Amino acid sequence: MHTSLVKLFRGALASATFVGAFAASTAMAQAPAPAQTGIRGTIVSVGADKLVVKSNRGGEQTVALDKDTRVAAISLANINDIKPGSYIGAAGIPQPDGSQKALEVHVFPPAMAGTGDGHRPFDLAPNSTMTNGTVGDVVASSGRTLTLKYKGGEKKIVVPEDVPIVNIEAGERSMLVAGAKVVVRARKGADGSMTAVSVSVGKNGVTPPM
Repeated sequence: MHTSLVKLFRGALASATFVGAFAASTAMAQAPAPAQTGIRGTIVSVGADKLVVKSNRGGEQTVALDKDTRVAAISLANINDIKPGSYIGAAGIPQPDGSQKALEVHVFPPAMAGTGDGHRPFDLAPNSTMTNGTVGDVVASSGRTLTLKYKGGEKKIVVPEDVPIVNIEAGERSMLVAGAKVVVRARKGADGSMTAVSVSVGKNGVTPPM
């Protein structure tokens, strides 16, 4: 093929690839995210492509695992490890003054900064919220208070002394064993089946508080 025709063909192919990728990403951005259900409990059994979890609410739930299921490892942390610039998430209850009273706090490693950025409803307790963002400042006096900044806003998070604080990091599927404490975020299929989007599993007997 003539050199000029080759260049023209390659240019057209690259342009088509870009347009196709852009259209696909736009369609994904416009599509509403599928609703997820939280399952908190203990693993009863593990298969190559599924988990059976005994829920804290009673009963057992079979959850499928697919190639996209993410696993996170949960370990104990200390509030003194949280500094300005740390990226954290906090489940909380809205207070009359606009602050959030934390129910739990999880600390992300630097490589996971930006995960779930924002403020939204959560299902840990009635009327609870989840806020993921970057710590702006830390105030130790008058209780433990963090300013958490995210795209589009910020929240003041008050962390009581008895609130669990944990580290969250990338985990391995080998950590999913019978007896492990987990929090599964799953999407529900049209047939009622559940597929895990993510599984947070406690290390060394830790119970994920999320």
